[in-house]
Amino acid sequence: MAGMELAPFRPWGDLFPGVDRFSKPEVSDLSKWNNRVISNLLYYQTNYFAAAVVFILMVGCLNPLGMFLGGAVVALVFMGSVWAGENKAVIKNFKKRNPTLFVVGVLGISYFLLSLCGGVMVFLFGITFPMLLILIHASVRLRSMKNKLENKIEGVGLKKTPMGVILDLLDQQEEKINKIQDFLESKLKD
Repeated sequence: MAGMELAPFRPWGDLFPGVDRFSKPEVSDLSKWNNRVISNLLYYQTNYFAAAVVFILMVGCLNPLGMFLGGAVVALVFMGSVWAGENKAVIKNFKKRNPTLFVVGVLGISYFLLSLCGGVMVFLFGITFPMLLILIHASVRLRSMKNKLENKIEGVGLKKTPMGVILDLLDQQEEKINKIQDFLESKLKD
């Protein structure tokens, strides 16, 4: 956690610039879609965090114990799955190849555990709904040149942010770093 920086808060006009900066994701090319989502998650992470906090506070005001329980269950399941991914090669490979299914699995297990104690509505509205809105925005928002540059800086390791750490835990940054390293090495040879 040493050397971690918070990403700057992007203006709302940049987050929602107009219809010309939004496009349906190419579902036929999953790697391109994944790259767009990861880039937007890194670039708009502070805005996404602020929006999620608003939803969490709204649901938390209505049902504070349920929200605390829901957050604790999701955090514990996520930490347990990350630990298993680091210690079991099968899970690590699955997590790297299928990050969306991995996150859906974490949420599915969390949902099941919360259904045992009656916290399903809190889970759906306080945890899953903000994540769904963030995923939709990250999927349809086209990247700008500034977005791509910021992501390259994050990928090279010149800057470490909270979303970068989460993506590292999901094994989504390593591939980008390798591509950037290969590019830099090829330029140095020329």
